[in-house]
Amino acid sequence: MDSTKRHSKKFFTVEEANQRLPLVRAVVDDIVRLFRDVHERRQRLAEIREIPGAELRSNDDAYSEELDQAERKLDKDIIQLEEHVDELKELEIELKDPIMGLIDFPTIIDGREAYLCWKLGEKEVAFWHDLDAGFRGRQALLETPVSIDDEESSGDL
Repeated sequence: MDSTKRHSKKFFTVEEANQRLPLVRAVVDDIVRLFRDVHERRQRLAEIREIPGAELRSNDDAYSEELDQAERKLDKDIIQLEEHVDELKELEIELKDPIMGLIDFPTIIDGREAYLCWKLGEKEVAFWHDLDAGFRGRQALLETPVSIDDEESSGDL
């Protein structure tokens, strides 16, 4: 690609978003599972470190070694989680909520930027919302007459 060309933002049609769902579903499922696990382990480790007398333990004892090993595993899982999020970014898909597996696909609806909205567990992309509306502003694609501009959706992948 010519370095003088500007990277254009990718806008998805409903069909393009749904075509990506098998990969997106797998990545988002990993994110939700790993995020929950990392969050719980991080809390448990923090609670353990706060137990009275924990700071007095020798760094040589098996207890401290086990905690250090758990923290190293946690750090590796956090890196893995970041890699999953980066994978979505490379696809130009936005992760909105790692707890419920909510993502947005940028789109053009009725001539303005908006998002196609999908949540883990949904069969297909069937909702959209304005940029500032968020999940609570979701509207069903079938209930609202919208025009998704196919010409605008041809941004670079």
